[in-house]
Amino acid sequence: MGELSAATGVPVPTIKYYLRENLLPAGDRTGPNQASYDAAHVRRLRLIRALLDVGGLSVTTARQVITAVDTPDLPLSWIFGVAQHAVSDTTLYEPLDGDGPGVALVDEAIDRMGWHVHDDNPGRRGAARVLNTYAALGADDLAEISDGYARAAELIARADLAAVAQGGSVSDMSETVVIGTVLGDALVASLRRIAQEHVSFELFPDAVAPVKSQKGRSS
Repeated sequence: MGELSAATGVPVPTIKYYLRENLLPAGDRTGPNQASYDAAHVRRLRLIRALLDVGGLSVTTARQVITAVDTPDLPLSWIFGVAQHAVSDTTLYEPLDGDGPGVALVDEAIDRMGWHVHDDNPGRRGAARVLNTYAALGADDLAEISDGYARAAELIARADLAAVAQGGSVSDMSETVVIGTVLGDALVASLRRIAQEHVSFELFPDAVAPVKSQKGRSS
């Protein structure tokens, strides 16, 4: 276990905690107080840390996700659902009471785009709740789903699935689904921040101060 800790940078007490919580599989026993760990344990430990530290999942939710990855013969669509609900584990995605225009606006966008989506998709509820909040704030210019937003979302989804399709085994594809869904939300949000700054310079060049580019030149 000491070598596993050294290889991953995860303290031994934390590794023991992950073992107790059934996040990390036990090693092969080599003695009364010794066990052997291999590259699969290193890979899994790094996945656990990514789900918890970057993905922001709770230990309970991370266990559900990892259990889905480790369950033989689960269809990828099911694993996608588990991963989606994992990253959607907030009050934003709780069942709606029907008040506000959100659900109707989301369903109109789904129909307009020709998407096939189950009613219990967490994104449907989450988007509806955001639109309801926009409307309550009087932000009518935001309280809709434009075709541009919808097309951007589909473009990202297609990139997600293209990455999954490159996986060799079903196990590899399942892990890509989880990593891409859980960590991908953080990546997309970060890229959006970067792009917003870039576009702000194009649209409002006189309203923002110049910054240094990556090569050290003023932009």
